[in-house]
Amino acid sequence: MNSTIEVKIDGNKIYSPLRDKWLVLTPEELVRQNYVCRLVKVYGYTLEQMDEELKVNNAHRGQGKARADIVIWKSKEDKKKNKAAFIVVECKAENVKIRQEDYYQGANYAAWSGASFFVTTNEKETKFFRVDKDSMPKYLDEIIDIPQASIIDDQKKVNKLLSQTKAFSRDEFAKLLQKCHNIIRNNDKLSPEAAFDEISKILFMKIRYERSPDEEVLFSLEKFRRDEQQFEKNIKKHLPKEAQMPYMQYLFKATKDEFAEDKLFDSYETIKIKQYSFEQIVKELEKYNLSATSDDIKGIAFEHFLGTTFRGELGQFFTPRTIVDFMVEILDPQEGEIICDPTCGSGGFLIKSFEYIREKIEKDVENYKKELKAKLFDAKYEKLPEKEQLKVNEKYSNILKKLNSDINVPNKSYSKQTDAEKNRRISKLSSSCIYGTDANPRMARTSKMNMIMHGDGHGGVHHHDGLVNVNGIFENRFDVILTNPPFGSRIEKDYKLSETDRFYDADKLKEYAKRYGDECVKQIKELNQAIDNGQKILDRFDLGKISGLTEVLFMERCLKLLKPGGRMGIVLPEGVLNNSNLQKVRDYFESEAKILLITSIPQDVFIASGATIKPSLLFFKRFTEEEKKQYAEAKNKATKTIDKGYASLMQQIEDKYTNNKKTKTKALKEIEAKKEIEIKEKTKELFNYEIPIVQVEKAGITTTGAKCENELEDVAKEFKNYRDLKGLWTINKPNISYRMSGEQLIRITNGVEEVIDE
Repeated sequence: MNSTIEVKIDGNKIYSPLRDKWLVLTPEELVRQNYVCRLVKVYGYTLEQMDEELKVNNAHRGQGKARADIVIWKSKEDKKKNKAAFIVVECKAENVKIRQEDYYQGANYAAWSGASFFVTTNEKETKFFRVDKDSMPKYLDEIIDIPQASIIDDQKKVNKLLSQTKAFSRDEFAKLLQKCHNIIRNNDKLSPEAAFDEISKILFMKIRYERSPDEEVLFSLEKFRRDEQQFEKNIKKHLPKEAQMPYMQYLFKATKDEFAEDKLFDSYETIKIKQYSFEQIVKELEKYNLSATSDDIKGIAFEHFLGTTFRGELGQFFTPRTIVDFMVEILDPQEGEIICDPTCGSGGFLIKSFEYIREKIEKDVENYKKELKAKLFDAKYEKLPEKEQLKVNEKYSNILKKLNSDINVPNKSYSKQTDAEKNRRISKLSSSCIYGTDANPRMARTSKMNMIMHGDGHGGVHHHDGLVNVNGIFENRFDVILTNPPFGSRIEKDYKLSETDRFYDADKLKEYAKRYGDECVKQIKELNQAIDNGQKILDRFDLGKISGLTEVLFMERCLKLLKPGGRMGIVLPEGVLNNSNLQKVRDYFESEAKILLITSIPQDVFIASGATIKPSLLFFKRFTEEEKKQYAEAKNKATKTIDKGYASLMQQIEDKYTNNKKTKTKALKEIEAKKEIEIKEKTKELFNYEIPIVQVEKAGITTTGAKCENELEDVAKEFKNYRDLKGLWTINKPNISYRMSGEQLIRITNGVEEVIDE
């Protein structure tokens, strides 16, 4: 019976073989019954040595008299005699992300039942922990797997599994990726960039494999070879001729299909290294479950590996982390704000912004969890009968599930998400608030990969010219722009918009109208018309007649992408601030935006990335409508004042050179030039505000890329106080709170109530 066990579903009911009864089909119950089948079919345990919904008691307020989802004993005899359990499993619905801090309670159940292993699963990811039976866990030691039933009486093998902790540091993972890089360099002689592409393919093959609940936990070399034999023997011959490929390529095709909407790989892409190299890399990576590895460890390690791989020739695509952290901290993006980097490179600014806001949201939800726990598990709780305490515990557990669902990114593309999934707080951040483009196809793909490694937010990233609109990236849309544009190159005067810039998908246009509004559609149609007219790129910019420098054009592009009152942080060559040839560029920006802060940083910071120009960090705020009006009034008043002061002199010139037009024109032109300078000075005097300028000697990174003192951290703290004191901008953070209504959890956003569904 056990070997042929399958999950049975009939309408809204699901069968529990452990209880021999039909239960209501819920997302969590489906996960539990699937895992019971997995324990039998993959690990070899029998139904007779398992139980579910087992009551576990303890003496700690708010954590006891609860029920464990699945309990496994070493044998059916141990179960009958009520001996200590061997494994305790806690199941969560598929949309509930596994967060260690929410599983201490389950780990406690395992400790109180005497178990050696504790498992958490939501099908998409499964985590295994060893149990400290002598004390309540302050943190959980993650291990690579639980034992097969066949070895549970072999204490030596069980102890070995208990000792194989899965925790590893960012440095370990980064070194491991570098080791994989060296395998390709030595075996396949590929360039660093091409080798990185191949490692990326294998990483995403591994992620796809380990997300699948039907597979063994780890993508190991042994499993690959076993499956390869099965494929060659029983599957390959039945496939269409075009699909009869080596198993390594077949697995990569499945990965391309899995991530098709993310556009990580071109349809024609294949694995371009020898199978021997592929197998060596799989072997190196096999002890780590990438789907279960925390975003922090995985993401930072991947980013570090990027930096070492692309240092030099492609170093311009990587803004040092200390600079990224500082710039995000200065602009302080909030939940609900829309953020863009039109030259995103490897995605550093977008990733940091995503993490920065996600942390704010998670802290907010964590505070509500604490309030809720204090409210439910008060002195009255201790006096309740056990049956009533169980009800309170179950209520608390259900609310936690709903709260967790509000801060989890769905494991599917935006188009496939339900309305409830799109409405989650983290979903909105991931799918509707983070946008970027890069003109280099490898970097656009890398940025997407980098963001997935850090926990998502990649859907708004595109391979596209950052100077031209695409998808949700259009003018007057963004609250925050963070960017490090390309320096020193020029857009040629005769360079025109091309057909690659044209938007032609009518169905997408309808989707954009619904998602982004009429302004997006209007700007897309205007762009298409400009292509028809053969418009030059420089003619699309106010500053195009003054300069074709990419840094100048991107300054204007970013300014126009901002909403009125939106703020921008940009890395620029110091020459933009002091080169006399660019005075008109500075005048333009002073007439459109307020300078919030100028930070001069040492050239050392970017030398490790291959840059040679001394950079500055500029922070602007585009004028609000009121500030625009104030500036216009100041300029108008200044013009009248200066005009009045020069009126008599102008008349004298007119009278004196009545019969000498050439001399008169020259004299009047000189006066107009003086007037222009004085009007500018007078306007600044009337529209006066403080501009903080900071010189930093050490910014956390040396010329070799090593860490050093970081004065930017203190600057960020001081600026926060200054910003609050001066009220430099209005914080757009939504007012969000939660409340219970019976069994429902209600999220209240700026007074609007919404029911939170799992």
